[in-house]
Amino acid sequence: MKTKSLIALATLASVLSFGASAASLVSNQQAETLQPLNQTISISGHDGDQTNIRQALSQKADAQGAGHYRIIENNQDDTYHVTAELYK
Repeated sequence: MKTKSLIALATLASVLSFGASAASLVSNQQAETLQPLNQTISISGHDGDQTNIRQALSQKADAQGAGHYRIIENNQDDTYHVTAELYK
């Protein structure tokens, strides 16, 4: 029973820490007030839903040291390709 509680607590802590440091999606208007990093990131795949795509972009943006990202290209059919600009 202790093991299950520890696993649940560790999972909750990792979810909360991800949310605290995750880069956030911003609108065009919000991006105007932010400092651009002059970098872009892209993700591609099959059958992606918006939540998973945003989470993947957020993780990639974090890895590049960005606090925010703005989607500049979003192509979705059977596959998807999304590109975003990064901001401080």
